[in-house]
Amino acid sequence: QVQLVESGGGLVQAGESLRLSCAAAGRTFSGFTMGWFRQAPGKEREFLAAVTWTGGRIAYADSVKGRFTISRDIAKNTLYLQMNTLKPEDTAVYYCAASVYILTVASGNYAYWGQGTQVTVSS
Repeated sequence: QVQLVESGGGLVQAGESLRLSCAAAGRTFSGFTMGWFRQAPGKEREFLAAVTWTGGRIAYADSVKGRFTISRDIAKNTLYLQMNTLKPEDTAVYYCAASVYILTVASGNYAYWGQGTQVTVSS
């Protein structure tokens, strides 16, 4: 059974940084794509970044390119999202997810999801 557990969220001021972690367990993720999404109140879930677990190919949403960095530690089975220069509009619940589709950005292609971690950015 696949388990994804996010951590690292919290309350920060605009301009500060946070690093989210996603501990993955339950199977080998070779061949999977791991992604980060977020959902703000009243808004649809938004793709942020994805990485292929084995090859390390990466994709970013234009809205976070240059500010957010996705990475993974295969030995630790952990996915990361480094978020810099945070803005109030980054306030949302952040989710990690796993997909068998290569570098997909569509949330519907992700079969496995974590429970989410809240990120709040004050102005």
